[in-house]
Amino acid sequence: MQDERRVISVIVANEASVLSRISGLFSARGYNVVSLTVAPIPDSEYSRLTIVTMGSVRVIEQITKQLHKLIPVLRVTESKEMIEKEMVLVKFPITEDLSDISVLANAYNGKIANVSEDTIIVMIADEPTRVEHFLTAIKRFHPIEIVRGGTVAIER
Repeated sequence: MQDERRVISVIVANEASVLSRISGLFSARGYNVVSLTVAPIPDSEYSRLTIVTMGSVRVIEQITKQLHKLIPVLRVTESKEMIEKEMVLVKFPITEDLSDISVLANAYNGKIANVSEDTIIVMIADEPTRVEHFLTAIKRFHPIEIVRGGTVAIER
């Protein structure tokens, strides 16, 4: 069976050690986490974890079953019908062409977030595959630093 990239959304009680227990579940079983984002759900006592992982259908089923067994977990959603976005910040030297960088950023749902004496910082928020394409396209502008924020997802 071929490994597939899958997104799992987990709603948990917003309490200490929940993230540790979930990451422990993955590491104890040798499952790889490609991306993990966590944020509180507004006006609630819960948080949403968005986990991107790779595995066969059987492995993904095992992961979701194990997640359901954890006490602070309220809901686990694993679906191919997810809207995904990832954010990336990229720092360029000020010597690069600002207008070319701006046009490229706009093409990937991004913009120039900051310009200083020495650097240009661009922010992109797009689908993970498009973020990968952007990162390939910007190599000619000699990025100084790249910071990826991880995938967030919501079911359609």
